[in-house]
Amino acid sequence: QAQLVESGGGLVQPGGSLSLSCAASGFPFSSYTMRWYRQSPGKERELVAAITTGRLPFKIYGDSVRGRFTISRDNAKNTVSLQMNSLKPEDTAVYYCNAYDTNEYWGQGTQVTVSS
Repeated sequence: QAQLVESGGGLVQPGGSLSLSCAASGFPFSSYTMRWYRQSPGKERELVAAITTGRLPFKIYGDSVRGRFTISRDNAKNTVSLQMNSLKPEDTAVYYCNAYDTNEYWGQGTQVTVSS
């Protein structure tokens, strides 16, 4: 059974950093594009970052996080990470891990709160 489990969320002050991790199991991880989404109350779910498959994966970022966030993957460990720097209060949201190929899977989400 496919499973995605996020970790690393929490409370951080504006300007701080946080690293999220997503552990995958139950599907061929290296064949799947991995994505991070986020959703805050009253807003639609937003694509934060994505990383494709292959030896030289392609990365894309949402406009609001480009230059501050970095996505990476470790196919040997079946994990995808999101390094978040220079965090702003508007980054506050539940962050979801997503795997996409012939099927699509979602994690349960992890809360990130940026506040002083």
